[in-house]
Order: sequence, then C-alpha cells, then structure tokens
Amino acid sequence: MAKAGKTSYPKEKIKILFLENISDVAVKNFQRHGYVQTEKISKALTEEQLIEEIKDVHILGIRSKTQITKNILDAAKKLQAIGCFCIGVNQVDLKAATKNGVVVFNAPYSNTRSVAELVIGLAIMLIRRIPDKNKAAHEGIWMKDAKGSFELRGKTLGIIGYGNIGSQVSVLAEALGMKVLFYDTETKLPLGNASDGKTLKEVLSKSDVVTLHVPETSQTKNLINKTNLKYFKKGAILINYARGEVVDLDALRTAIIDEAIGGAAIDVFPWEPEKNGDRFQTPLQDLPNVILTPHIGGSTEEAQQNIGEDVSVKLFNYLEKGITFGSHTVPALALPPQEGSHRILHIHNNVPGVLSEINTQLSKFKINILGQYLKTNEAIGYVVLDVDKQLSAQALGLLKEVKATIKVRMLY
Repeated sequence: MAKAGKTSYPKEKIKILFLENISDVAVKNFQRHGYVQTEKISKALTEEQLIEEIKDVHILGIRSKTQITKNILDAAKKLQAIGCFCIGVNQVDLKAATKNGVVVFNAPYSNTRSVAELVIGLAIMLIRRIPDKNKAAHEGIWMKDAKGSFELRGKTLGIIGYGNIGSQVSVLAEALGMKVLFYDTETKLPLGNASDGKTLKEVLSKSDVVTLHVPETSQTKNLINKTNLKYFKKGAILINYARGEVVDLDALRTAIIDEAIGGAAIDVFPWEPEKNGDRFQTPLQDLPNVILTPHIGGSTEEAQQNIGEDVSVKLFNYLEKGITFGSHTVPALALPPQEGSHRILHIHNNVPGVLSEINTQLSKFKINILGQYLKTNEAIGYVVLDVDKQLSAQALGLLKEVKATIKVRMLY
C-alpha cells in the first residue's frame, strides 16, 4: 500500500518559497512533514527578483501583492504548484500557469466571517456618524448630537453580489433587525428573509446601506459610477470591501460633498502602496463620515490562520497525493492509493489521442496499468496512472515522450 506522505523525490530536495509574510501555520505544516527547505519572506518580490528566486522552487506561496506573470512561470522549470493565500487568483496569469501545467490553489472561503463582521460594524459606525464625532473628540471638540444618527434596525441593506461573503453579511444583518435586498447576476437562493432584487437600480434605490461583494471584471469596473450613484437614496451609505476598480472614487467624492451620499467605507483602491509606510492618496481623504482602511477586510488572525491551513493542505495533498480539488488550472481529481503500484502524474495539452497514445506505449512494453484516471478542461488534461512497481521507471520515460506532454512526475 502506498503510504500517505511518501513521494519519490527526496523531501529534503523539495524547495518551498512563501512570500508576503504568509501565516506560520503554512510553514509549520510543511516542516512537520519533513520539508526542510521551506523559506518564508515577509515582502512581495518584483518580477525580476522572482524570476531569479523561482528557478529551483517546487511550491510557491503568495498573497495578493505578488504578480505571477508569464515570464515568471516560464522561468519556473521545477514549479509544481502555486498557493494563493488569499481569496482571489487574479494576481496569477492563469492561462500561462495552465500552459505550464502549474496547479493554482486559493482559499475562497477562509476570511468570509472576518469581512462580514467588519461590514456590519462599519454600517453601524457610519449610520451613527461616528467618524465625525471621533475626529472632533480627538481635536478637543465636544459633539454630543443625535441629529443624523440612526439605528440599523428596520433599515434596508442592499447587497451587490450574493456570494460567500454577501450571503454571510445578509445573515448577520437580519440578526440585527435589518431588511435585506440583494442583487446578483446569477440566480441565488435567498437566506432567511432576504429578497432578490430584479435590477441593480432597484436595490440601490431602496437601500439605506449598500455593500459591494463582487469580483473585479470588465463588467464590474466602475459599477458604482456617476450614473448609478444617482439611484441611491439621499444620505445612503456605501461600503466597498470587494475590489478597488468597482467604484469610481472621483464620482463618489462629488456625491459625498453634495450630500447625496451620507457616508462611505472603502478598503480597496485602484492603486495601493507596495508596502507598509508608503505614501497613499485617494480622492476620498478629508471627507466627512468616511472610513478608509488599508485593504484589511479579511485581515484577522483567525482568517490568516484559516487561510494558511486551507491552502497549505491543498498544496500538500497535491505534492504527495496528486489531489487537485480546488485548482484553477489543472482539472480536479482525488484518488485513493493503489496497492502494489507506483503512481505517475501526467499533464498534457487537451488534444485528441493522448490517452490512446499513453495506453499504446505502455502496452507495447507490457507495462500493466493497475489504475487510471483522466479529467480534462478546455485547455489541458490530467492523467493519473498506477503502474507495476517493477516497470514504473520505464513507464515514466515513455510518458515523457508522449506528444502534447506538458509535465510528468513520479508521485511515489
């Protein structure tokens, strides 16, 4: 029986590089399993720096700042997988990663609660106009005044994007007595008493607080713009803890100055500094009832620990078991160990005849296939083969010669 945790490649030779101060949970997970070449760097690296660093790296861990370009991937001859220790994967050139047979994982759910809790807290702060009162108190001015301050109870929360975070915000908002109205381009089952708005305009026009939870795409760029801001209720609150390109900040600034919008909380920006301490500018600085935070919506110790655990387990399972569940590039497969066999992973371009050629080559040399698994997407195919132990080295050599092969690896 193949032992979980055993690979054909000596663990002490496998190099793992974690950037951007990834949680120590991830580092310890690999070190605990015998991967001694696990390096952690606190910052992001430039393309030029990473091209130099990645040449001998097998597993790479990043967060949102590091941009993985085609040039980096082409230089990463030994790279097996990338772990994005964050929600998104837009910082990775997925097309190039797919072409190079590099598996890409992320943690789409691990910081959901952290973001959802903060959104509710911000809604309370803004609807009570706490930022202005806090600023005044720091300046020695006493502003004990109920004017313009309201409770959340009975108010309508408009959620744009009813995915993992949006739906969690929905549950918390209802617990506070809010009415919830949401809009999503896909049909979603409402939780609790939430209602599905038919159009974006409908949700914006009926909501006292609007919170955004959409991805960054060409369709969502400047989703909240000069035109859509006119649909908001006068004095409504806007919260964007989603993506920086979703809101036209100049248009929002005008709407706040004109008192059409009653306040805003923004965590993500079209341009963000590379590191802590760098100068930061936005059109929303020095405006009343505005909370600005430095992209920390999911930055809690619990979330970082969850992300570290989630992504490192996915990376470990692929490295040692060939499991690709959660991958954005290589098709998803999960396989039980096969008794009395060696396992080989074969990633290839998705063209006709590859599986036939694999089977023909192996049968020609009388190599018995004890188990075989294939899954494809539009670009590549992923085959896992369990073969006789005595002939596995020969099988590995034959598989490397198969046309359309991208990457072959003996797992154990």
